[in-house]
Amino acid sequence: MNKFINEKLLPQIMRFVNTKAITALKNGMLYAMPFIMIGSIFLILANFPIPSVAAWMTDNGWAAIFSQAYSMSFGILAIWAVVGIGYCYVNEEGLHQVALPAGLTALAAFFIVQTLSVANPIASALTGGTGTMRAAAVSAAFKKLPGAMQTLLNSPVTGVLNLSWQGGQGMIAAILIGCFTGWGYSAMIKAGWKITLPEQVPSNVANQFTSMIPSAVIIFAATVIYALFNKIGHTDLVEAIYYTLEQPLQHLGDSYAGILVISLLVPFFWFFGVHGGLIMGAITGAFLIPNTADNASLFKAGKLSLDNGAHIVTNEFYNNFINLSGSGITFGLIIFTLFIAHSQQMRSIGKVELVPGLFNINEPFLFGLPLVMNPILAIPFFLVPVAVSTTVYAAIALHIVPPMTGFAAPWTTPPVISGFLIGGWKYAVLQVIALVESTLIYLPFARRYDNELLKQEEAKEKELQAGRA
Repeated sequence: MNKFINEKLLPQIMRFVNTKAITALKNGMLYAMPFIMIGSIFLILANFPIPSVAAWMTDNGWAAIFSQAYSMSFGILAIWAVVGIGYCYVNEEGLHQVALPAGLTALAAFFIVQTLSVANPIASALTGGTGTMRAAAVSAAFKKLPGAMQTLLNSPVTGVLNLSWQGGQGMIAAILIGCFTGWGYSAMIKAGWKITLPEQVPSNVANQFTSMIPSAVIIFAATVIYALFNKIGHTDLVEAIYYTLEQPLQHLGDSYAGILVISLLVPFFWFFGVHGGLIMGAITGAFLIPNTADNASLFKAGKLSLDNGAHIVTNEFYNNFINLSGSGITFGLIIFTLFIAHSQQMRSIGKVELVPGLFNINEPFLFGLPLVMNPILAIPFFLVPVAVSTTVYAAIALHIVPPMTGFAAPWTTPPVISGFLIGGWKYAVLQVIALVESTLIYLPFARRYDNELLKQEEAKEKELQAGRA
C-alpha cells in the first residue's frame, strides 16, 4: 500500500497541487487574508455583543461607521482575491515586471462580466415588510401611480457595483477569472504579443506598453462574454457561476460528509510527509471562505441562524477546530509527552513542541516523533479530527451553539482564545472539549509508542555499556 501511494497516487496529487493555477490560488488568497481579519474586527464592533453598548453605538452612528469599514475590507474579499490570483499566476511564470498589470487586468475583467446594477432601494423598502396585508396595500398603491412612476420604481439602479458579488458570493468567479487571466496573460507575453520599446525608455514606462496588448485582448474577451450572457441568457457570468458552481460547492463543504472528507485528508497528506494543511487550505478556502462571508453578512444583519441559511462549516471550522493545536489536533500528545512519557525521545520532543503547539504549529511532532509514516500513531492522528469535527458539527446542527459569527481568527490564535473570538464562550468550551477528546484518544496509542521507544533506548544503552566494558 505504501509503495502504491508513494509511487502512483501521491505523484498525481502533487502534480495537481503544484500546478500554476493551484499555486496562484494558494498564494493569491493570502492577499485577502489581512482584509478578512481586519474586517472581522470591525464586524464585531458594529455588532457589539453587549446589548446596551450595541444600542449606544447604533444610536450615535458608530455602528454604521464600523459597518462601512467591514464592507470595504472583508465585504469585498472577491476583489482582493481576483487581483492576488492574477498577480501570483503571472509572477509564478517569471514575468515579475508585468505581474501587477495582470492582476489589475483580472480585476477589470471581473467587473466587466458583471451586471452593474442593484435592485431599486425604494421598491425594496416598500415591499420589504411582512404580512399579506402590507404586501397587498403596497401593490394597490403601486397601481394608483402613473405608469412612468411605476416603471421608475421597478427599474434597477444602474451604473453601480453590486457589493453582493464583490464578497463571498463572487469568490468562485473571482478565482476562475484570476486564473484564466493569469494563464492568458502569460501565454500572450511569452508568445511575443507585446509592444517592445527601446532600452532607453524607463522600465516603468516600457512595462505599461508591454502589458497593453494582453490587457486589451482580455478586456475585449470579457466584454464579449458579458454581451453573450446578457443578450442570450439575460444574466451575467458571475451570477451564473454562483448558482451553477459556487452554491453546490458551498453546500457540499457544509455537509457532514464534506467535513469528514476534509478532516481525513489533512492527516492523510501529512502521514506521507506532504503538507496537508497547506494543500487542503488552498482547496477548501474556495468554498469555505464564502461560507464565512455569508455568516458574517447574516451576523451583521442580526439574522445569524441555520433557519436563515447560516453555514455550519466555515473557514474557521477548518482553521480553529480541524487544525486545533496543529494538524491531527495533537494537543493530547503534548500532554502525554510532558507528563506521562518515559522515553527520552518523547519527553524531549514534548518540550520542544509545547510553545509552538499553543499557536497551532506541530511540525516538531510531525517530523520529530515522528507522526509521518508512523503506523502506531496513525490511528489517533486520523481519528481525532473526525471525532472533533463530529462533535462541533452536531453541536451546531442541534442548536446547542449558534453558527459561527464570521469573525476570522488567525489560525495561529491559541486554543480557547480563538474559540471565544469566532463565536463566544460556547465555542471556547467546545475547544476545551476538543482538547479533552484529543487527550483521551491519543493516550493509549502514545503509551504504546512510548513503550516501544523505551525498549529501543534501553537496548541501545545496554549496547553502549557492553561496548565500554
